[in-house]
Amino acid sequence: MAKKALIEKWKKEPKFSTRRYNRCKLCGRPHAYMKKFGLCRICFREQSYAGAIPGITKSSW
Repeated sequence: MAKKALIEKWKKEPKFSTRRYNRCKLCGRPHAYMKKFGLCRICFREQSYAGAIPGITKSSW
């Protein structure tokens, strides 16, 4: 879980546009972010297993 201060800092507009970076919408994690879903890999895995993301299923072959 990200620090609340960092999440609040991330929400406001940066002084320069190049200083913006992506964070997970659920937990605020800045690393392993999936742009298509707006989630980090950990939250993506939990949400996909729960069936909260349409069209995503566990692969099997």
